[in-house]
Amino acid sequence: MYSDAELLHFITTEDPAEMEELFSAAREIRAGHYGKDVYFRGLIEFTNYCKNDCFYCGIRGSNKNVKRYRLSAEEILNCCRMGDLLGYKTFVLQGGEDPYFTDDRIVEIVQLIRKEYPDHAITLSIGEKSRQSYEAYFEAGANRYLLRHETANDDHYKKMHPEAMKLSERKECLYILKEIGYQVGAGFMVGSPFQTPECLLEDLRFLEDLKPHMAGIGPFIPQADTPFAHFRQGSLNQTLRMVALTRLLLPDALIPATTALGTIDPKGREKGLLSGANVVMPNLSPKAVRKLYALYDNKICTGDEAAECRLCMEGRIRGYGFEPKMVRGDHPSLQLVAMS
Repeated sequence: MYSDAELLHFITTEDPAEMEELFSAAREIRAGHYGKDVYFRGLIEFTNYCKNDCFYCGIRGSNKNVKRYRLSAEEILNCCRMGDLLGYKTFVLQGGEDPYFTDDRIVEIVQLIRKEYPDHAITLSIGEKSRQSYEAYFEAGANRYLLRHETANDDHYKKMHPEAMKLSERKECLYILKEIGYQVGAGFMVGSPFQTPECLLEDLRFLEDLKPHMAGIGPFIPQADTPFAHFRQGSLNQTLRMVALTRLLLPDALIPATTALGTIDPKGREKGLLSGANVVMPNLSPKAVRKLYALYDNKICTGDEAAECRLCMEGRIRGYGFEPKMVRGDHPSLQLVAMS
């Protein structure tokens, strides 16, 4: 539908009129599928241990300056209980690739949540696993899985990750997750070190091929204890353009206005919604650990209580003409399947 030349033009343009034309088109397409609705997900960051050593990530395994934590199954359940009281119908369990959380432990946690909340959606975001692992989580009751590919260009991926990590394996995980029946989320950083406009074009083409149900797009933000500490952060405008272009290419996708957008601009999340996004993920993690899940520097909302996060976001979203929705918010193609 869009040529490479057209996409590259909008990836790079800084012309205000052209950008507003792009954002307006994205809003129109989003409205055709979701109206003014913005879906809320409750985010639970349950471990900041990680065996990987990604060069951009503040919880990378070799970072000795991180105070590590793990939430117990009961602490995770308590987060869900708080979320349910606040009206959330989707819980997102996110963590580093922590060997402590074996398949048996993850299955047990998912089963406990599923037993207590049979009608809620359970999303996992815990990295690369085997097909057998993904199948076990799915059978236990997980509905969705988020695994950002970060970059679809192999050379770029190698510059961002240690040699042991392979882009081909990450992409294979995403296709396996779709085969199993998950609602799948991919996504990428904008403005990461060594990224070119052609890299971003490859990201868009990969999303077109994968057709994920969700696509998370946020700016690169440096973290002080990583090899990329001194690189410039990603551009707000370029990130918003990538959100809009993703909406054009995946019209019915669930696209979050990310916390990272809100970190680089006080109104970043609202601007994300105005560029075609339709999901927000306020934090349900215990207040005591929020600052410890430091993927990047200066992350916002680390001092808020869960209720404060929700009420603040609701008010701001309504102020921009959108309608907060505390529903499961399944992808349109899977709503009937998910509820059966």
